[in-house]
Amino acid sequence: MGSSRDEGVLQPEGELSLQLPAGADAVNMFGDVYGGWVSAQAVLASEIRAGQEARGRVATVSVGRMNFMSPVLQGTILGFYTRVIERGHSSLRIAVECWGLCPDGLSPRKVTACECVQVAIDADGHIRRLPPVEEI
Repeated sequence: MGSSRDEGVLQPEGELSLQLPAGADAVNMFGDVYGGWVSAQAVLASEIRAGQEARGRVATVSVGRMNFMSPVLQGTILGFYTRVIERGHSSLRIAVECWGLCPDGLSPRKVTACECVQVAIDADGHIRRLPPVEEI
């Protein structure tokens, strides 16, 4: 999963699905935001995007590997960008990129990325078909 380049500057791919600061509740004993918190937010961003596409309830089927490119400090504003990379009858494979803007205000940097698979489910938790793309 690469990021687009505009005049040599890395930019996020996809649409902003979730943005929030990394607070004191998300840091480890060294003062860095722990990866589990970031990965939970990435899955939430994927669920938000999938819920919009599915027009309703979804469930996470899988979360791909995440490699962290740099530590995240408390107070960093994290933006989670999503794009649908595959659409099945009932499932969506979604790319998620996490970008961070440090409290010092310097330009955003890519923190991590992953792919998530979400499946559309009905009120009883049974798999259902996705609505046609034309209805979204």
